Amino acid sequence: MDKIIMEHGSGGRATGKLIKEIFESQFDSDVLSEMEDAAVVPGDATIAMTTDSFVVTPLEFPGGDIGRLCICGTVNDLCMRGAVPKYITCGFILEEGCDIEQLRRLVKSMAATAKEAGVKIVAGDTKVIEGNGGIYINTAGVGFVPKGVDIKAKNAQDDDVIIVSGNVGDHHATVLSQRMGIKNTIESDNAPLQEMVGKLIANKIPVHVLRDVTRGGLATVLKELALASGLRFEILQEKLPVSAQVKSFCGLLGLDPLYMGNEGKMVAIVPKEYAAQAVEIIRGCKYGENACMIGAVNTPENDNEVGSLIMKTEIGGRRFLDILQGEGLPRIC
Repeated sequence: MDKIIMEHGSGGRATGKLIKEIFESQFDSDVLSEMEDAAVVPGDATIAMTTDSFVVTPLEFPGGDIGRLCICGTVNDLCMRGAVPKYITCGFILEEGCDIEQLRRLVKSMAATAKEAGVKIVAGDTKVIEGNGGIYINTAGVGFVPKGVDIKAKNAQDDDVIIVSGNVGDHHATVLSQRMGIKNTIESDNAPLQEMVGKLIANKIPVHVLRDVTRGGLATVLKELALASGLRFEILQEKLPVSAQVKSFCGLLGLDPLYMGNEGKMVAIVPKEYAAQAVEIIRGCKYGENACMIGAVNTPENDNEVGSLIMKTEIGGRRFLDILQGEGLPRIC
């Protein structure tokens, strides 16, 4: 099989061939095909910008790969501010010896996911370094925020309802299964969430907060939001959506699904009177069929509850949850 060699990063003929045959042929963007030093794109609204780097191992896993993952992660970061994702740039760092056919598959997956998410890949860069065949991708994304949309952590209010868009822990369990050689049918949840966010806004749901549930898991995300708002977040253990397979996987390895990473789930915090409608909208979207209400936001009863995250357990207890300590699972995205 053909492999990446140092010449592919020289900026010469081999570099041009790699760009044309692998990247340009798949991304099919009129802006990218101009091959200028910077992309010039239209836009006259408030913009949201994000950047991210992807170093997941293995590069391909059940339900996804680093190519799909990098588009989903970038799109979802923009969506969490209510933006409509439009443009993405991507920088590839290729280690000498990486397989060109695998690279071709990953780029094809990126292109397909970008099309699904409605974004254009408009600029990119490729560097080749010494190494053992690894592939790393850095992205930047730009989206446009509709007029009147203001979604951020500090907007959470007393009596809001906490919604999660689906089962948690799938991506973490998938990646760990692959590394440990555990056979199961768990698949990564990596998915772009622009449809459900767009429909919430289009249906005039007054969304106060959105946050995608990635590294650190659901508990880390909710604790960060509680701290940002200075309110008390309370969730019900019995309402947490976790698939039977992931529950069994957690039981086998002693893992807590509250702290397992995801790549296609989000938390939405909305006023109580809109919660049922919001869940119905999310369930009607691709990737949102298991959405549910898991808790509520309240005013702290005392100083100890300011910025707190409390879970009511199935046996009637109260568990104070904190941000993940240490490394849950390295190179998960």
